[in-house]
Amino acid sequence: ALGLSGCASVDRFGGSRQSVIDWGYERGFDARHLLLKRFRLLALQRIDPSRRSPVLSVYIEGDGAAWPTPYHPPRDPTPTEPVALAMAAADPAPAVLYLGRPCQYLEAAELAACSPEYWTSSRFAPEVVTSYMAFLDRYKESSGASRLRLFGYSGGGVLATLLAARRTDVEQLVTVAAPLAVSEWTAWHKMTPLLGSIDPERAVQGPLPPATHFVGGSDTVVPSRVVAIFAARTGGKLHEVPDFDHRCCW
Repeated sequence: ALGLSGCASVDRFGGSRQSVIDWGYERGFDARHLLLKRFRLLALQRIDPSRRSPVLSVYIEGDGAAWPTPYHPPRDPTPTEPVALAMAAADPAPAVLYLGRPCQYLEAAELAACSPEYWTSSRFAPEVVTSYMAFLDRYKESSGASRLRLFGYSGGGVLATLLAARRTDVEQLVTVAAPLAVSEWTAWHKMTPLLGSIDPERAVQGPLPPATHFVGGSDTVVPSRVVAIFAARTGGKLHEVPDFDHRCCW
């Protein structure tokens, strides 16, 4: 249950680094490979030079491939249906950046050197958040943007929230089907706590930028009550879509 992600309405263009790069290239995205300390991330960026914008819209991918059983994580967390990339491609903004997650989109040798804890218990670890902070600084500078809009799907929404709480340049936060009260989420599923991860419900104390948290009314992976706990405490707007679940139709 902790690893489920994907969207039935998304074209099946994921599953490998090259297929995602090719799909993004057809839609105006250029691929970049970010290396910082222990993490290598796939980034796809679309910048329209004729429409210069001070705002960079950033989309962070979900946790990736589904778990084959509740007790065994996938060998490769690369998403077969990268929902956040589909969202990024649909965004008409002049400056859009898509970021994968640690250990996703790697070749076999690179994947073997990437610890499974970063797509299991430590998916929201402090060092992961710190690396994304540096990635955002780098792309903000290269794009010429002064402000950010952060969008995150599923576990990517958890990271987007943790980043928004630490930065002063985020003007909007949007999460989709994100388990923002991580401890409540694992307890609801009767699963082992994510001991190496930061829980936004416990860690986020200061004010957040204007936030909207979307959740599916039929989502059994991230039920509405888990998101509502965080939204009620932090003042974010909770928007429930009755017929959507975790897989469809973001």
